[in-house]
Amino acid sequence: MPGLIFNEPIMLPENLIAQTVSRFPRYAAGKIRVDELEKGGSDRKYYRIRVTEEHSLILVRYGEGREENRYYCAIAEFLAGFGIHVPEIYHHDEQERLIWMEDLGETDLWAFRNADREQLREYYGLTLDEMAALHLQGFQALRETQLKLQAEFNEDLYAWEQNYFFENCAARVFGRHEGPGADTGALREIARQLAAMPRVLVHRDFQSQNVLIDRGDAWLIDFQGLRPGLPQYDLASLVYDPYMNLDSDQREELIDAYIGKVLDAGGEIASDFRETLDLCAMQRLMQALGAYGFLGLAMERTAFLDHIPAALKSLREVLDRIPALAATRKLVSELA
Repeated sequence: MPGLIFNEPIMLPENLIAQTVSRFPRYAAGKIRVDELEKGGSDRKYYRIRVTEEHSLILVRYGEGREENRYYCAIAEFLAGFGIHVPEIYHHDEQERLIWMEDLGETDLWAFRNADREQLREYYGLTLDEMAALHLQGFQALRETQLKLQAEFNEDLYAWEQNYFFENCAARVFGRHEGPGADTGALREIARQLAAMPRVLVHRDFQSQNVLIDRGDAWLIDFQGLRPGLPQYDLASLVYDPYMNLDSDQREELIDAYIGKVLDAGGEIASDFRETLDLCAMQRLMQALGAYGFLGLAMERTAFLDHIPAALKSLREVLDRIPALAATRKLVSELA
């Protein structure tokens, strides 16, 4: 009937316990505890199913709205197949939209945001190992599979990210409705330029809360957005992550470290690598700012608004190195 909204039924902890026991009967004799975990801005719900103090697993319930959620398990198997650290998948009930997977703990890269520089260097080094391996080996491994992925980064997707910023951050958050203005052509040209470059497989959301640190390794999660794109996009996502507090020296150190890992593994680094990195950083930060505005105001998840100042600061820094975007640089400098 017009005007009525039917919400999806809420799955209570006892339902989750029943679902778990039905698929893992050995847990039936134990006292199972379910804790909901706070995780990001997606339509996925995460639960820790604890059987004993030493034994637990993660249960994910995903919504119907985003097809990419159904790709998660196949992508996990694919990534593990060529050595990328990802959680083991125990069971996927596609009809109920439930995934049971290995519990890698609660310690993500973000948990070390206030750590000393030496400790950060160690954990970022582990993370860059996974990133470089994904970029260097992903396409070769993909040739041997029929894996279904999200649409590749193309001109339209880059343009969408730009517009997402102008609509959901500049306009929705700050009331600046002029859009890209004089930079419209330059921004579209950047989208075309990036879309024409050779691609690798990218995570798409390579930020600190999607990297877990466990057993002396970095483990990737939330990789259902895997797709062909530019390696600089993942690198920019990590080094310009608004959730962290990296300074310019730390960023440069991480960029150099990534380049070194790629070269040491026999890969190549283009002569314009850093210029492309700036363009990808602009894209990523625009996408993130648009997401913070949309989630914070349209979806009333106001905690995301707290990350806008850090992201704007980084976007200003990046735009200072992109001369063609004078109007956008001026607009961003006036957002506060």
